[in-house]
Amino acid sequence: MAGGSALTVALAGLSEILSALALVAFAGVGLWLLARPRARMVALMPAPRWLAAAAAGTAIWCAALYVWAPGSSQALAVQALRDLAMLGWLRATFWSPAAPMSRPLRLILRLLVTISAAMLLIGGAAHWERGAGAAEWLGSALTISAMIVATGGLLLVDGAVRRASAGLRMPVMAVAGGFAMLWAYELNVQLIGALTDKPASTLIHLLPGVALLILPTFVVAAMDVGRERIRLSRTAAMRTLILIGAATYLVLIGLVGAVARLIGGDYGELAQGTFLIFALGCGGLLLLSARARAWLSVMISKHFFEHRYDYRAEWMRFTATLAQGDGEDDRNLHRRVAKALAELTGSPGALLMLPDALGAFRVAEQWHWPAGIGDEEATLSLRSSFMLQETRHIVDLDAERRGRPADEQDLAIPDWLLADARAWVVVPVLHFHRMIAVVVLHRPPVSRALDWEDLDVLRIAGQQAASYLAESQSQAALSEAKRFDEFNRRFAFIMHDIKNLASQLSLLASNAERHADKPAFRADMVETLKISSGRLSDLLVRLSPRERGRAAEAERTLVEPVLNAIAAEAKARRALFVGCQAGLAAWGDAGSIRQIVQHLVANAIDASPGDTAVQVIAVAEHGRARIDVIDQGSGMTRAFIRDELFKPFVSTKDGGFGLGAFEALQLAQAMGGSIEVASEPGKGSNFTLWLPLADAHADGAADNRIMKVANR
Repeated sequence: MAGGSALTVALAGLSEILSALALVAFAGVGLWLLARPRARMVALMPAPRWLAAAAAGTAIWCAALYVWAPGSSQALAVQALRDLAMLGWLRATFWSPAAPMSRPLRLILRLLVTISAAMLLIGGAAHWERGAGAAEWLGSALTISAMIVATGGLLLVDGAVRRASAGLRMPVMAVAGGFAMLWAYELNVQLIGALTDKPASTLIHLLPGVALLILPTFVVAAMDVGRERIRLSRTAAMRTLILIGAATYLVLIGLVGAVARLIGGDYGELAQGTFLIFALGCGGLLLLSARARAWLSVMISKHFFEHRYDYRAEWMRFTATLAQGDGEDDRNLHRRVAKALAELTGSPGALLMLPDALGAFRVAEQWHWPAGIGDEEATLSLRSSFMLQETRHIVDLDAERRGRPADEQDLAIPDWLLADARAWVVVPVLHFHRMIAVVVLHRPPVSRALDWEDLDVLRIAGQQAASYLAESQSQAALSEAKRFDEFNRRFAFIMHDIKNLASQLSLLASNAERHADKPAFRADMVETLKISSGRLSDLLVRLSPRERGRAAEAERTLVEPVLNAIAAEAKARRALFVGCQAGLAAWGDAGSIRQIVQHLVANAIDASPGDTAVQVIAVAEHGRARIDVIDQGSGMTRAFIRDELFKPFVSTKDGGFGLGAFEALQLAQAMGGSIEVASEPGKGSNFTLWLPLADAHADGAADNRIMKVANR
């Protein structure tokens, strides 16, 4: 008994401290709310004055708790003043003349206001007249009235929150939740006292502490924060439901045990054992049965959430699945698309169909689809493909199996798809009104009819997946186009060289008519034909797609023999003046160097008058090999050199391809060289080919070998 008295005294002292703190805190918050600019508060809270009144009423109630102790009849009478302010705030916040209350809630509000006003007036008058003696006959009436007000207040909060859920903001929700928590705690305390015929003194003394717990909701409402809606994530909501279910189970066990003990006998142990077996059975069913888990997920999504899908989580998972996966099975984009669409609706598998050469769609990939469909029968005909593309319908195959109304369009779904009961939904994957794939989803463990939300999600997800497939197809087409472009470019270069050879042979044929009887000409003609034949053979080799790159054939090349060979070849058209530094060697491919200089010499001859010479001079300069091709022709403007000279398919010659200078520059850059041009109109041109010097390249290679050895 002494221990119980000490605990009661300690709780009473703690209650006084908490009541004093709550009094000061709520009074301060009330004054703060009144001092805030009204326009700013209205933007955040629809009824700021009523909120200030609720804070003031709570402060007065805390003062009553401090003076007369929690649970006293005086405190219950003052509590009515607090409840009136709270009810006024709920009415002003959630309902307006433009959106009035429903009739049942309006009746409940009027009843609560009447009861609270009666509690305040009767309780105040009774204590004024009789003092402490009024508590003997008034306490029970005030307790019952407080229970009615708390219950009605919870109903009003529930109706208000459900009505305003579409536009609910954080401060409003916080304050309403705080009121609901306070009323729920008081109702719980009063119910325990009514059921046990003994007041729950410990819980009653903690009432000021509960009041302090709702104080932050007033602070949040007074501050200019929290304008966004509060929404629990799908994961948090599911865990909350699980906790509520576990708590309900424990409460039921406790109630059944209490009832069994009142009845007597061994019914208590029997009831607890029955509940335990039932709980273990439900848990095992959910753990082992995918169908049971799917059914539970559908029921929870249908009845507890506004939307079936958690769009943020689903979209993040969908895009992550479409991205490149790490597993061997996830490297196939077609399989990833089928998997991503199937996971959206909880389907255990999916088929992906792609168009063939004739336009019909055939199964190209599957994700976890059981075997049983042959390649020949798994086809969408041209008519089916056309109808899906034109209508863009997401097809519910169950509805098709039941038969469509006469006024609906026939989508020409093939018989093999309707006959397979596993097939559930057909999703056309469209990219800019062009169907690039079709996905067939497997029936989920718990089958259901598609609603508008399923159709919207699948339609948008199909468009997103289509962009990935279209990009993949574009990459494949671009790769193939690059191969054709490489072949065409190589062929264009060959045609340019063939044109030069044809011009040379044509000139040779015209000269043969006049000089065929001269032995010296015949010897030159034979030599020219040999050179032309060799160049044609080289052109055929270059046209082969297996030709090795020029840069891979770089080696030490003497420049003088290359220039002499070019001079001998061009002798039939024009005599060249060749000057070369003795022993000059460049680092590059001899054939490429020869082809570049041939292009430059041919252009110089074409641009020069017949009585002028073309010079080819090669020297070593600044650690590089320099080869100059100089003519005295018409020259070029700086704008032409800058904008058009090295641009492919641009030529000033009649019938020219415009590829000579472009190809020469490409070959030079491939060997680490470059081409410079100096020219003026009427003064001729000077083309300079710069190439790496072989000796400098050999010295650099030797230095690299020395560094590698030193590093070892």
